[in-house]
Amino acid sequence: MPRRRVKIIVSCEHAGHRVPPKYRPLFRGHARVLTSHRGWDPGALELARAIAFASNAPLVANTASRLLVECNRSLGHAQLFSEFTRDLDTAEHLRLLATIYHPHRRAVEVAVRSALRRNAWVVHVGVHTFTPVWNGKRRNVDVGILYDPSRRFEGFVAEALVRRLRAEVPKVRVGRNAPYRGWTDGLTTTLRGRFPATRYAGIEIEVNHGLLRKPDAWKQVRRALATVVGTLD
Repeated sequence: MPRRRVKIIVSCEHAGHRVPPKYRPLFRGHARVLTSHRGWDPGALELARAIAFASNAPLVANTASRLLVECNRSLGHAQLFSEFTRDLDTAEHLRLLATIYHPHRRAVEVAVRSALRRNAWVVHVGVHTFTPVWNGKRRNVDVGILYDPSRRFEGFVAEALVRRLRAEVPKVRVGRNAPYRGWTDGLTTTLRGRFPATRYAGIEIEVNHGLLRKPDAWKQVRRALATVVGTLD
């Protein structure tokens, strides 16, 4: 990577499953759904904090449940509101957007914009976790590095992360754009349209929930990810 200063920004869109009192009746009898992977990304906030600390980076985390409003989807997306909030009236939808969605996304954008004024490049790292099995199919990756390969700087950063992570934890299965594609709808995709490809890289890190069930492996991967992101320069 060119020897000029790189600033890391860390975000966590699904950091918790908090539901404000006003909306708790919507989830009556569905507590298990809220605390499942559908309601949040277990382990994501812990990892995001480790990466932010190692990188001396600001962290923007949304702790409200994604079942209220999905902060990693664009306005108008079919999954923006879940089955629990989809049928609320327009006023309530606007209230959820105004109190949860816009503040989070605006804070990330402001952090990136501020960093670009002071640094040559910004690497925005969005931290997520995923379930090992989806629709009956087992995913064969432990850590996924998501990015848009059409953006040269972003691809360079992603390749560096994959290479360094594989060196740090050779037994961990590290994949590129797996289990999701990095160029589909999401916060990083939106920000790519607002910041230059030569200076902004939007990278998403996805970690398999299976690792969280193995304390030693989870600790090792958490440390490795914090190290490899923290040493980007």
